[in-house]
Amino acid sequence: MRFAPPVPARAFALAALCLTGLVAGLLAVAPGARAQSASEIVLRLNQLEETVRSLSGQVEELQFENRQLRDQLSRLQQDVDFRFDELGAPPSTLPPPGQDATGQRSDAFDPTASPSAAGAPQPLGTTTPSAPLAGVEAPPPEGGGAPLDIAAILRGEAPLPSVEPRTGPSIAATGTEDPRFDYESAYAYLLQRQYERAEMGFRQFLQSHPRDALVPEATFWLGETYAQRGRHREAAEQFLKVATEHEESAKAPEAMLKLGTSLIELGAREQACATFSELTRRYDDAALPVREAVERERRRASCA
Repeated sequence: MRFAPPVPARAFALAALCLTGLVAGLLAVAPGARAQSASEIVLRLNQLEETVRSLSGQVEELQFENRQLRDQLSRLQQDVDFRFDELGAPPSTLPPPGQDATGQRSDAFDPTASPSAAGAPQPLGTTTPSAPLAGVEAPPPEGGGAPLDIAAILRGEAPLPSVEPRTGPSIAATGTEDPRFDYESAYAYLLQRQYERAEMGFRQFLQSHPRDALVPEATFWLGETYAQRGRHREAAEQFLKVATEHEESAKAPEAMLKLGTSLIELGAREQACATFSELTRRYDDAALPVREAVERERRRASCA
């Protein structure tokens, strides 16, 4: 006769059987869970890699912008230094090379010693125009060769004479489609004191981009290339153009100052004084360096 096992023993056996089934089930599920965990790791690694690439691109972009800002700051510093030099920085105790103690160049022509000699300054508009370039037809003189009334032109009572050739080949063939690039290329030559190349660059810019917003500045700096080489008649023509055709531009007050200075160099002191008076009347809010330079030039011209 067989006896039935006690109840606790049956319960223990049943629990052991359930535990065995649970372990077997876990073992059956474990490979899928491990595969799912690995796929999640790969996905997160891909996300991290994409984030690193995005951050690297942002860093490179910031580095490029930083280089651009440094270049712009360098050009701005050169521009400020150049303008302060041109507006008359305080002279040093020693005269510059090539000048004597009075501030005159030792090799400079003195028009007061020989007023009738060749090269002596003449009133603006009375000089014989230079021979035109080959293939370029020079415009006929306006006004019968009479001296220009600078004050009347500035007041709008007299027309501005045309100084550009009306026909002939253009020099803008080497220009580009980018006005800013052409302007900055010419301006870079000006900062390097390569005035002939700067002249050609600004002339190319003005012919290639006659309606660009940088035309007043390009015309001003074209006049400066002439002034730096002692070609005061051509310089006065460009400064006069800025003061009359672009009188609302930021360069107009300085252009009128340079116009007066060029007229002094040409011996037209009355016209220079009239120009300075018109400048102070028209631009009473001009920058302080311009106002100081005007007073200095008025004293040099013995204006009333």
